Amino acid sequence: MQQYWLNNNELTLKVKKAPLLVRGVMFIFSFLFFTFSSLGMIVSVLSGNKLHIGFFIGIGVFGLLGFYLLRISLWNTYGSEKIIFTKLNTTYEVNYKWFKDGKKVKEIIPLTFSIIPIGYEEDNTGVLKIGNNDSSINCVTKLPVIEIEKLIIELKKIPL
Repeated sequence: MQQYWLNNNELTLKVKKAPLLVRGVMFIFSFLFFTFSSLGMIVSVLSGNKLHIGFFIGIGVFGLLGFYLLRISLWNTYGSEKIIFTKLNTTYEVNYKWFKDGKKVKEIIPLTFSIIPIGYEEDNTGVLKIGNNDSSINCVTKLPVIEIEKLIIELKKIPL
């Protein structure tokens, strides 16, 4: 499966999907974190107990856990990174399908590309780094090093 697409000056990196069982478990737990905390409060109040601050703390904590797990689930299912190169700057955006992270716009001159190794050495995977140490964008989509090397060759041909 190809994990990147280069169209003129726009690069899209797609995350390799996690196994279906793992994604299913993450989505189920995310849903349960949201619903059980609220249902627990509703059942407790309906059974005659008083409403107190502990319910709202529990809903807040489990709501945040559910949101974080939902975000990870969406990333492992639909995650993609979009990078747009222009003469003056580089725009980076992460897409989770249901929502997007804020856009990062950086002035990266000169436009350089490198590989950051990730994981075990025998896996031969890494991520793309755009720019130098002063101003850079580190992508998070893991790709085989060979694929990143091919991508870098294509990226150097982009007319800006």
